[in-house]
Amino acid sequence: MNAARILVVDDNPINIELASHVLERDGFVVAGASDTALATARVQDFAPDLILMDIQMPGMDGLELSQRLKRDPSTWHVVIIAFTAYAMKGDEAKMRAAGCDGYIPKPIDIATFAASVRAHLSESAVS
Repeated sequence: MNAARILVVDDNPINIELASHVLERDGFVVAGASDTALATARVQDFAPDLILMDIQMPGMDGLELSQRLKRDPSTWHVVIIAFTAYAMKGDEAKMRAAGCDGYIPKPIDIATFAASVRAHLSESAVS
């Protein structure tokens, strides 16, 4: 079985580095993107199984990119997980309405982070 491919989209390079390190140690193949323009290109060339999508970014935000990816016939199947500290009441509903398949809060718990990502992948395989 091939290792799952994870794209981490976040405008904070430290968040990309930490998430990548934890996920790579757990056997995932990981790429990062620091903005939505780069993320759009990486989705095409990296072909991720799952995207960890920061919501608040300069320019196009993560929700808008999620909507675009879910409308595109070539990327609608990619699991998109909102990856953000932006977690007010009602925000998860907005994230799901934009096409996000789930939510993982920041800051991450390094002890459970990879398992959470793996669980989201497993849920999508069942759906």
